[in-house]
Amino acid sequence: MTAAGLARHVKRVAQKKSRSKAKGKASRSRQDLLPVKAALFARKWIWRALWAPVILVLFLVILFRFVNPPTTHTIWTESRRLDGVERVWVPLEEMSVHMPRSVVAAEDANFCLHWGFDMAAIREALDDGGQRGASTLTQQTVKNVFLWQNRSWLRKALEATITPLVELAWPKRRILEVYLNVAEMGEGVFGAEAAAQSYFGIPARDLDATRAARIAAVLPNPKQRDAAKPTPWLKKRAASIADGAATIAVDGRAACFED
Repeated sequence: MTAAGLARHVKRVAQKKSRSKAKGKASRSRQDLLPVKAALFARKWIWRALWAPVILVLFLVILFRFVNPPTTHTIWTESRRLDGVERVWVPLEEMSVHMPRSVVAAEDANFCLHWGFDMAAIREALDDGGQRGASTLTQQTVKNVFLWQNRSWLRKALEATITPLVELAWPKRRILEVYLNVAEMGEGVFGAEAAAQSYFGIPARDLDATRAARIAAVLPNPKQRDAAKPTPWLKKRAASIADGAATIAVDGRAACFED
């Protein structure tokens, strides 16, 4: 082998060794990057999983501003338990004016004045040792439409988070309309129309002040109270609600859902 040939041979061997080393380094480099890539991939999907419920809630809040909720967790569970429920959706304008007035007077007299939380009622409830609730109609609507009935810190935290979103996205009239169509007003009876039909055999548009107040009086405990067969206590409570409904109609606290 000539000197020139020997030089070329040595050069080729050196080049092969160099390429082999480069490939080894590249392979080790890719192996070193695998845990990093896996961590980045996992973090991306964790963030997506965390944000997915937030995006879903925002979507539903906006959707239900215009579209009536097809069902709720409570309606679904009661329908399974009872093998069906009574429920007929009617717009607010097709209800007697006494129905929304009575519910507001019974559950949240300052409905038109707050932004989802009645701070005065909360302070009074705290002063009373937490023996009575201070949930507004907005909070109850959020609980009924988006959450579940069981009491827990998680549910209360979610309720407190979603309530301002609903107040921002929905007018007061819409909040009350949804509540009056999804609230349980008797065992297996949901909404004002079904309640009016079930208790009195008339549509919600024909409810007078007394009957509307009796339906409103069963709301805290719809499975145990009967608007058609009221106890003396329920009659007294309904009379108080009817007085409150007349009061808010006069003093302007019904303006946000009647204008």
